[in-house]
Amino acid sequence: MTDSATILMIEDEADIRLTLSVLLRRAGLQVLEAADGRSGLRLLHERQPDCVIVDIGLPDIDGWQVLGRIRDVTNVPVMMLTARHLEAEKVRGLQAGADDYLTKPFGNLELIARVRALLRRAHSTEPVDVYVDELLVVDPASHRVAVEGREVELTAIEFRLLHGLIRSAPQVLSPVQLLEMAWSDPTGTGPDRVKYVVHRLRRKMGFVNAEASPIRAVRGVGYTYIRPH
Repeated sequence: MTDSATILMIEDEADIRLTLSVLLRRAGLQVLEAADGRSGLRLLHERQPDCVIVDIGLPDIDGWQVLGRIRDVTNVPVMMLTARHLEAEKVRGLQAGADDYLTKPFGNLELIARVRALLRRAHSTEPVDVYVDELLVVDPASHRVAVEGREVELTAIEFRLLHGLIRSAPQVLSPVQLLEMAWSDPTGTGPDRVKYVVHRLRRKMGFVNAEASPIRAVRGVGYTYIRPH
């Protein structure tokens, strides 16, 4: 699937757009190009690509707005590009629903590895059985989640993290294991990302107090899902 996949690249700098386009095509991927956010969103709706690469510094609507509009309509994998080496921006992107975040300049092999990892994860075969307990209903086929009968909207990363925890329960998963399960990050850096998503996931599920949540932290080890009795 990854060899015939279509990548939508939204990048305003023509030289970077050309370089990335050549690189991706040499890797056997199909490429759609957009020089601004609005045309990129139009291509997203018209062509339904398998993965989207979005530069944050776009001239019309910025990459954050583009990401938000993408997440309103689809869970397609999104990689954010930026020239700024700021941890706060990485956290912002991941919290907003990006699947990966790459800082310029980057290596050609790293970019291709990350794109292929995004595609593999997006098209991996998941169990289709619906998970049900006294608190939670999780439907992998439709990516729908309900907590005590209330439907909860989750990003793709939040869903994969929750689904991974319930499939592995009562096993405790380390942040590195959860990164591999929920993110497409071949370098394995940034396990602190997990705690931000766990915090947001608990709140979306209605648990302001971490101790009341079925997603429990095990100090020095990781996280686990405690099934209600």
